[in-house]
Amino acid sequence: MLKALCQSLCLSLPLAACAQAASVVFLNPGHSNETFWVNYSRFMQAAADELGMTLRVEYSERDAARAMSQARATLDGPQRPDYLVLVNEQYLAPEIIRLSRGTGVKLFLVNNGLTANQARSIQAQPDRYGQVLGTLTGNDQQAGFRMLHEMVALVPRDNEPIDLVAFAGVKTTPASQLREEGMRQALADFPQVRLRQVVYGGWSRERAYEQAKQLLQRYPQTRLVWAANDEMAFGAMQAFEEAGRKPGRDVVFAAVNSSPQALRARIDGRLGVLMGGHTTLGGWAMVLLHDDAQGLQVNRDGKQEHVLPVLQSIDQAKARRWLKLLERDDYGVDFLHYSAQGQPPSYQYPFLASPVDY
Repeated sequence: MLKALCQSLCLSLPLAACAQAASVVFLNPGHSNETFWVNYSRFMQAAADELGMTLRVEYSERDAARAMSQARATLDGPQRPDYLVLVNEQYLAPEIIRLSRGTGVKLFLVNNGLTANQARSIQAQPDRYGQVLGTLTGNDQQAGFRMLHEMVALVPRDNEPIDLVAFAGVKTTPASQLREEGMRQALADFPQVRLRQVVYGGWSRERAYEQAKQLLQRYPQTRLVWAANDEMAFGAMQAFEEAGRKPGRDVVFAAVNSSPQALRARIDGRLGVLMGGHTTLGGWAMVLLHDDAQGLQVNRDGKQEHVLPVLQSIDQAKARRWLKLLERDDYGVDFLHYSAQGQPPSYQYPFLASPVDY
């Protein structure tokens, strides 16, 4: 009833005035105290504030049943949002897309898109599923590949084999799979590197710490530790330090994320390689949703799925700059600058094609 009343009122108002009231719910798959996902939501909120949108974040606390309950409540409730942003964590997206059919809520996927099998299944049964406005994912495979290349470059050149252990995230998370795939592809370039074992740390510092203690006993000559996120890298780092191994000197650690702790570890050299910037994906999605609410074409290149080059290699200078930007509520980003509003029909969103160094 409330949504219908708002839509009725909008008939007598300029389109831009109505669009500013666009409402978004983000089903955040992480813990409400998990640095990456909290920062992710914070960047989205900065975008929402500047773009004149409302944003509500629902944290699933990494509980699939809770995530589905939140999705049902959002899609079945009396005050449905205009947009629902979700992550295909633990392969939940198809069921949420099915539930959205007929609700009038537009869906948008970030970070983890549909797998090829999921997409084929949905395409084969279009009458059972709602529509997805778009998908923004990061260059995870490229990041995993580049991480290993940069790690090997930090190891002194000799004729000795180089032992590597790797900490992937979750088997049912596409981003984790792609980062691991990139790392495995890079191994072909380094025959001297021996991948001893890949373990799945579940993105958890505590779990990676316990796993690393066992890996150290099995592979005491390990010189490279590749981790799909910063929390697992820090858990492994603790185990190595307790064993008398010094990060940055005896062993090279690589991680993904741009949390304050990760940036500081990159500055002091404990992390030899750091990839970050994917916390921005939700914010760029908000720009697209803002424009869609304005009646603008958001899939301007004819595509609904985009892989953004958001994951960048962070050197010490960039880490220092990003630390300062994290202290600002707006991250130093002018979100309206990226909108297609007022732009010619030929305008293309710059963040879709090149990294934005906020």
